[in-house]
Amino acid sequence: MTTILWTLIFAQMIMGAFDTIYHHEGTQRLAWRPGQALELRLHGVRNVAYAAMFMALGWTQVQGGWAVALIALLAGELFITLWDFVEEDRSRHLPATERVTHTLLTLNYGAILAFLLPVLAGWAKQPSAIVAADHGLAGWLCLIAAVGVIVSGLRDLAAARRCPRLVPTKAADLAAKLNGRWRVLVTGGTGFIGARLVAALADAGHEVTVLTRDRANAAGLVLAGRVRIIATLDEIATDERIDAVVNLAGEPISDSPWTRAKRLRIVRSRLAVTYGLMRLMRRLEQRPGVLVSGSAIGIYGLRGDEALVEGDGGAPCFSQRICASWERAALRAEALGVRTVLLRTGLVLDSSGGMLARMLAPFEFGLGGPFGNGKHWMGWIHRDDLVRMIVHCIATPALHGPVNGTAPHPVTNRLFAAALGRALRRPALLPVPAWPLRLALGDFAHELLLSGQRVLPKAALDSGFAFRYPQIDVAMLAITGGCAPRVKGREEGLALAPALA
Repeated sequence: MTTILWTLIFAQMIMGAFDTIYHHEGTQRLAWRPGQALELRLHGVRNVAYAAMFMALGWTQVQGGWAVALIALLAGELFITLWDFVEEDRSRHLPATERVTHTLLTLNYGAILAFLLPVLAGWAKQPSAIVAADHGLAGWLCLIAAVGVIVSGLRDLAAARRCPRLVPTKAADLAAKLNGRWRVLVTGGTGFIGARLVAALADAGHEVTVLTRDRANAAGLVLAGRVRIIATLDEIATDERIDAVVNLAGEPISDSPWTRAKRLRIVRSRLAVTYGLMRLMRRLEQRPGVLVSGSAIGIYGLRGDEALVEGDGGAPCFSQRICASWERAALRAEALGVRTVLLRTGLVLDSSGGMLARMLAPFEFGLGGPFGNGKHWMGWIHRDDLVRMIVHCIATPALHGPVNGTAPHPVTNRLFAAALGRALRRPALLPVPAWPLRLALGDFAHELLLSGQRVLPKAALDSGFAFRYPQIDVAMLAITGGCAPRVKGREEGLALAPALA
């Protein structure tokens, strides 16, 4: 075993770890994507093979038949990798960084085989035995890598078994309440919520126009010719008919700390698009019937244990100021004769994005728990319920003004963590201390992670909206591949009545 060969092996470890952590766990979230069962099985088997290879090379010298077996294992790993490449191209779109990483891994693996196979061929000529070998630091690095890939491999095999249960609701069902054929303009249509809404509207037969700055990112939204992508509102002609506008555009609020530059982007991005929509409405010959404009339950500020409904005011903080400015801008549409709904969204839950997606991996490995003391409230909603609520707002002429986009039963952060742990059948006992979060993230941690609002969806329930996922356990089971009963809308209203009294 030469220095060059060890260097190539360590490079394979580093690139493989990057691919797994950044792509499979981070950007792609393969363990939670429907339809990836075969790819996950291939990853699981390949990782088990890698673990055996690392242990054999790091701590032994295999001879005779054992060396032949290791050669066969290397050949099998190469076959699985090629099969995996075919399956990846068939089942999903690979980002450029993942394609580059896979290319480098393949080239490096070829170099490893070129140096390693002659060594193994020499060992194969000796009597069959497994001889202990001390490679010093190299051996310990192989042990660490073997533990990492075996844990990852077993997890992928378990995720492959779960994958068939991750069957999302048909998108068209979410827009079933919207009768006829509507023409809907959606800003933020490539985001976590917007993409699901656009799919629901398009699959239900409506004509959707999506405003986005990145046409390439929106290419997947062009469904059956019913989705049009525009980069600027100026592309909409004055005589064009738009029945409804859904305004979800804005800089993500929870993806990075709130530096001064980040705060400016958060505010300016929301106001710029909203003001642009006002200019569009003024020049249209026929104005939209309704504007559903995004906001958030941060409008109420940090109010402790108070039960909050749409008519309640807000305590000053950065989140409150953002939402108040955004709502004031949207309300200008009322002066143009456009019915305006201010959708105050809570924490939106789904495995494909948002905060919950970032929590799934640590909780799945038993490393999850509440933030701080876990006593603060969380207003949450399943993503499909939020999409249905947006459609409900469009289709219900009596709805206008603030509408809380939260489930009828908010929970404390401790109960939220416990529900996720139960759904995954894992303990959720490791709290994240408050002080390092505050030290590292400042107001971001204080307002979004360590504080919250106990918000109730009075306006939605009063207008007849029925939640499919009213309870946190029901939502968590659905998101993680379990099955859950559905509660009738009238029962939800009765359950909520004491809190609203």
